Amino acid sequence: MSTLTKIPESFDQPHDAATSETDIAASKNAEGDTHLVVLEPEDNPQNLSSLRRWIAVLIISSASLCVTCASSIAAFTEQGAALTFHVSHEVTILGISLFVTGLGTGPLLVGPLSEVYGRNIVYQISYALFFIFTFPVVFAPNIAVFLVFRLITGFCGSAFLSVAGGSVSDMFPNSSIASPMAVYTISPFIGPVAGPLIAGFINQNLYWEWTYRVQLCWIFVEFLMLVLFVPETYVPVILKKKARRLRESTGDPKFYAPLDRREGSLVSAILFSCYTPFQLLFFDRMALLLDSWNALVLGILYLAFQAFPIIFEDVHGFNMQTTGLTFIGIGLGMLSAISTQPLWNRLYARETEKHNGNPPPEMRLIMGQVGGILVPVGLFWLAFTTYPQVHWIAPIIASVPFGAGIYFVFTSTFTYLVTAYRPIAASAMASNSALRSAFAAAFPLFAGAMYNKLGTVGATALLAGLATIMAPLPFIFYRIGARLRKNSRFAAQ
Repeated sequence: MSTLTKIPESFDQPHDAATSETDIAASKNAEGDTHLVVLEPEDNPQNLSSLRRWIAVLIISSASLCVTCASSIAAFTEQGAALTFHVSHEVTILGISLFVTGLGTGPLLVGPLSEVYGRNIVYQISYALFFIFTFPVVFAPNIAVFLVFRLITGFCGSAFLSVAGGSVSDMFPNSSIASPMAVYTISPFIGPVAGPLIAGFINQNLYWEWTYRVQLCWIFVEFLMLVLFVPETYVPVILKKKARRLRESTGDPKFYAPLDRREGSLVSAILFSCYTPFQLLFFDRMALLLDSWNALVLGILYLAFQAFPIIFEDVHGFNMQTTGLTFIGIGLGMLSAISTQPLWNRLYARETEKHNGNPPPEMRLIMGQVGGILVPVGLFWLAFTTYPQVHWIAPIIASVPFGAGIYFVFTSTFTYLVTAYRPIAASAMASNSALRSAFAAAFPLFAGAMYNKLGTVGATALLAGLATIMAPLPFIFYRIGARLRKNSRFAAQ
């Protein structure tokens, strides 16, 4: 076999599976095991052309955006669904909550599956099921069928919140991963903002069922692009397929890949994936607090899908179509935040050079410090511009720093968790996803009652106050994170 190529550590692999198994292959081959299949330059996903890798990143990101857009797109179908199924508005809000619950629980299963069967097969099967199970949502005969399949479609689409980050890190070395990872990271958060914008136009002019029919067409297009243009990038599975080809072409059954002799069963991997994230939440205070901060911010974002119609329809007299457009402010904030990524890349490059190529994970929290300030500032600004006598453009402008803060908070926390808890990176992300999804599912359910009781100013200011309480976390952990990691049984030292 020719020269070996080392693969960088994957974004979502517990125990750094890709790296360790490839290194094992290298050491055994160096000892003369001629039947052990190793990674060669032509097999390395990082050696694909830049164009092909970026096309794959953009397709994976757009598929992720489509899934999260499907979560919030239900917000503007609630009135129509309530009339069709003869239920209260509060019951139809479960369409969002159950979908998000599916998004939060799915990664516990699909993560281990991707490490045995590869990323591509997980993408294709999950998206095919996402497409198939959306049909019962479109043609639901009653509210029970509608809600059950909203939960199932959320579960099926969840692969793009857990596995997709690994695909991005598979294709790019650490030196150039920041920009493609930023594109992927923002896509799940642009999706919920795009949902009301799309649904507002559809529901203003057509029946509410058309919202899901349009979504069904979008899912089908994404599925075709995943099948046609996204290659397999998970190195252990690439080697496994190569070993199978060699066995077939040479007739020699002795060729094998490290994954062929992997210890442990799929069931044990799924069990590990299920209980380790909750161990992290129960026994690691830093992970619990950062995950709670993320969960609060995402909960507030999903609460906005109930709050903005109250603010702009009830207070300013907007119709459904123009209310959907009010979410543009949050989207502009996110896009403006991602445009600063080159500045953060230069900052991280300087920090890396200062620490001789091994910077502490805490440097990733600098971005979170900016986000921690922008989120409450945007929410307080929004709260005190919801009076009827204040022009409607003011709260939309106020939502721009809130949107920018969301991007900074999540990008900072995601990269910190993966680097600080690298031995169990997948579990660290799964614990974050589970808690985020729990808050995002719960917050819309009490939004209406809270805004009716406290008013638009009081309710939004309460959310801003909660965000303010959590804002010091990135500053605190930037200073003491290294000490906390030394005392943690989960974190990298």
